Amino acid sequence: MDLHTVTAVRDARERVPWRPGDRWLGGGTFLFSEPQPQVRRLVDLSRMGWDPLTELPDGSVEIAATCTIAQLSRRARRWDLAAAPLVEQCCRAFLASFKIWNMATVGGNLCNALPAGPMISLTAALDGVCLLVAQDGSTRRVPVTDFVTGAGRKVLGEGELLRSVTVPARSLAARTAFRQASLYGLGRSGALVIGVLDPNDGSFALTVTAATVRPYRLWFPLPPRAAELRAALAGTVPDDAWFDDIHGLPAWRRHMAFRLAEEIRAELDEGDPR
Repeated sequence: MDLHTVTAVRDARERVPWRPGDRWLGGGTFLFSEPQPQVRRLVDLSRMGWDPLTELPDGSVEIAATCTIAQLSRRARRWDLAAAPLVEQCCRAFLASFKIWNMATVGGNLCNALPAGPMISLTAALDGVCLLVAQDGSTRRVPVTDFVTGAGRKVLGEGELLRSVTVPARSLAARTAFRQASLYGLGRSGALVIGVLDPNDGSFALTVTAATVRPYRLWFPLPPRAAELRAALAGTVPDDAWFDDIHGLPAWRRHMAFRLAEEIRAELDEGDPR
C-alpha cells in the first residue's frame, strides 16, 4: 500500500533528530499493509548491518530486531538445542506466505504488540529480555513479558528503538511443549500456550499468549499438579485480560488456554495425571 503521507525516508545510520511523525522501518509488512496517516517520515533500519543472531559466550543468543522470520527459522534448524523445535513452531504460527517470512522481522512483531504475535510468544516463553535504545543513546533492558503491556501497547518511549532480544542459555536447553488453537484451519491464533521445563532445577514455566491482551508467564519451582496450575492461571490472568475480537470470544479463549495448559503440564510432567 502506498503511504501518501510519507514525505521522506532516511537511513537510520544518519544522526538526524527524531521528530513527530517519524516511524522506524524494519521489514514494513505491517506499515505497508494499511493506511498510516500519522506517519510523515520513515527511518530505515535495513542497512544497520546487525547480525540476525549472535551466539554469546555464555551460551545465550541475541536476536537482532531486524532478524527476519526466515533467517530465524533457518538458523534455529541447525541448533543442537532442546528448545530449537519451539522456534520453528512459533515461526510456523505466522501462517504467512514466503514473502512475509522473508520481510517480516522479529522486532516488528514485538513492536506491533498484537496478542497473536508469535515472536512475542516465543521470546516471552524463553524468558527473553529486550534491549531498548533511546534517542540520546542510553539503553535499558526490559523482559519481553513487561515490554508488551496490552493489545497494541508496549513500553517504548518516543523515538526509542528495540535493538534486540536476548534469550538465556538455560531456556534454550529446556524441554518445551507447544499448543495453538484457532477458530479456523488457517486462522490467526486464538490461544497459544507454551510450557518450558528447566532440566537443571526442574522448574516449570507456562506462558499464555494470543488468548490474552498481553503475555502472561507463570513460574513454578516444580511441575504443578493440575489443580494447582488451574488455580494459578485463574489467579494470574484477570477476567478483563482475555482478548475479544473476531478470532475468538473471551470465554472461548479462556477455555482453550486452560485446556492447552493442562495438556502441556501433562506432557512435560511425563504424562502425570495428577
